[in-house]
Amino acid sequence: MVDKSIKKIVLAYSGGLDTSVILRWLQETYGCEVVTFTADIGQGEELEPARQKAQMMGVKQIYIDDLREEFVRDFVFPMFRANALYEGTYLLGSSIARPLIAKRQIEIARETGADAVAHGATGKGNDQVRFELTYYALQPDIKVVAPWRTWDLNSRTVLLDYADKHQIPIARDKRGEAPYSTDANLLHISYEGKALEDPWVEPDEDMFTRTVAPEKAPDKAEYVEIEFERGDPVAVDGKKLSPASLLAKLNEIGGKHSIGRLDLVENRFVGMKSRGVYETPGGTILSIARRGIESITLDRGAAHLKDELMPRYAELVYFGFWFSPEREMLQAAIDASQKFVTGTVRMKLFKGQARVVGRKSPRSLYRQDYVTFEADEVYNQQDAEGFIKLNALRLRLAKLGRS
Repeated sequence: MVDKSIKKIVLAYSGGLDTSVILRWLQETYGCEVVTFTADIGQGEELEPARQKAQMMGVKQIYIDDLREEFVRDFVFPMFRANALYEGTYLLGSSIARPLIAKRQIEIARETGADAVAHGATGKGNDQVRFELTYYALQPDIKVVAPWRTWDLNSRTVLLDYADKHQIPIARDKRGEAPYSTDANLLHISYEGKALEDPWVEPDEDMFTRTVAPEKAPDKAEYVEIEFERGDPVAVDGKKLSPASLLAKLNEIGGKHSIGRLDLVENRFVGMKSRGVYETPGGTILSIARRGIESITLDRGAAHLKDELMPRYAELVYFGFWFSPEREMLQAAIDASQKFVTGTVRMKLFKGQARVVGRKSPRSLYRQDYVTFEADEVYNQQDAEGFIKLNALRLRLAKLGRS
């Protein structure tokens, strides 16, 4: 249903196939002004072509905003403090970008007097939920246009035909075909579609853009030291870096060693399973390193409680509830646990593997004088007998009561 009362729309615009077609479709269908917004969140592409394409298509208000530091500082790092992994493996690279993009869309709508926002997410995917939950959380009365749920352009083939008909230039891959459906930012890049829709088919090696093949990675391991303060990484090999610069540096190092490839069949929020292939080199290094520094700075009870909360936190991010009260409540608890998570982790990178091989902290709870196998003067081993007997009491009583 087309709402003809809409006066101005802010479109989340990448300049790719979907959003370029959507831009023209919005102009023709709604007959109103469309403002384009392109977020630079480290996708590694030149964004000027998006501006030029929008200008060519008659857009007068074009926003291209560098959000890389905000993305890593205010979204990626808080999520990493939770050690968040969706279904135990996915580092949520697409999920965590959507609330930032949607937040900025709402800000632009207010700046330009727009009464509607639009996105290019399909009616099958998670992103439609992530965008729209954020829209409504921040601007309850905003109007939302989701073309994939209303138009009759129901496949990529039809989109390409539409683009050709309207003389919209579209990038092609080396074979002259439309490329994989990708999503890229400073944390990751994902690939979907084409041959990947068959979960039995191995991805082509030439698809990957951020990591070399393990077989082509260096034959010599590389060591990297990451310094943390209050749970967040602040330096690599002794050099202080901004959040975005630090993640970019680890992407470079990790990509060289084939770190962070993931081939995953995941459960979407809407109910279906989907297959995606991901490259998250720097994020994978950080995720493992964070576990390393927490292992010596977090109390057992806090660490285990964090592990219990993590799946719920990860699910909230994946489903799109970043701006929900429950995510903010969990974040407050997680951030409180990070007060003493400070120190340095040494990582060893080699042909697709990233391992912690050293960790140290001025706040360390690890006491060598307690754990040593040599003689010590701080621990009475006889105390363990009473500890065991008290813990065994309910087991003994259960057995006696059932005999």
